[in-house]
Amino acid sequence: MSGFAIEQIQEQMRQLKLVRTAEQLPLLLQDAAKGEVSYSDFLAELLGHELAAKQERHTAMKTTMARFPFQKSLESFDFKFQPSIEPKVVRELATGRFLADADNVLLLGPPGVGKTHLAVALGLRACALGFRTTFVTASGLIASLTRAHTENRLEEKLKLLVQPKLLIIDEIGYLPLERLGANLFFQLVSRRYERGSILITSNQSLAGWGQVFGDQVIATAILDRLLHHSTIVNIKGESYRLKEKRKAGLLTRSEPYTEPERAAAPEQTPT
Repeated sequence: MSGFAIEQIQEQMRQLKLVRTAEQLPLLLQDAAKGEVSYSDFLAELLGHELAAKQERHTAMKTTMARFPFQKSLESFDFKFQPSIEPKVVRELATGRFLADADNVLLLGPPGVGKTHLAVALGLRACALGFRTTFVTASGLIASLTRAHTENRLEEKLKLLVQPKLLIIDEIGYLPLERLGANLFFQLVSRRYERGSILITSNQSLAGWGQVFGDQVIATAILDRLLHHSTIVNIKGESYRLKEKRKAGLLTRSEPYTEPERAAAPEQTPT
């Protein structure tokens, strides 16, 4: 095939938005000629390259829209350092079956044990599987819901937050919520109930959620919906930050390590 003919085909492919195939066409033709590939096999390979490129573009777009704080994979998670986690449970979550069933995931444990790493890794996997995903911090979520409530846009905001197949809410429990924030969070959980999955990371045990939400009744109603169809992963290992400090020689094994102080939840009387 002449160089002019190849260029002409490449231009036609670009017009059809077959960009990756157009770029790789000369090399694909060369390999096909060497291997004496049949027309049907060559066409199948050509289309396979384009489909793979299209999937990559869709995944990249979904990953950008998710707004992850960083990108870390499950492969980079050190399960040996956190033996309390059952790897097969996380691998099952990575298949995405919990998303198809609109199940929820709760990652619970003290600061620094890798909860956010796992949340992001599962979110990236969801994007690769074609599921729309959104990542938010608990404080950012409550702030946006409160603002929408004040501006009479709450219904609009809730509709937007129901759309993603996976909503990741990071760091529930670090700061106590006021009653309005707790009520708004309950409305969001209720809207997504059995419609879309929620993945939550929290440094609080479920027994402490009454203090987090400032109302035992609201906390119970939230947990009732979250736990109906859910997987709970309790992480009881050591902090990765402590591990890195020791590796750098900044902390000996005999020295205690404490996280920076955070605002404590006020005492509440269950209602």
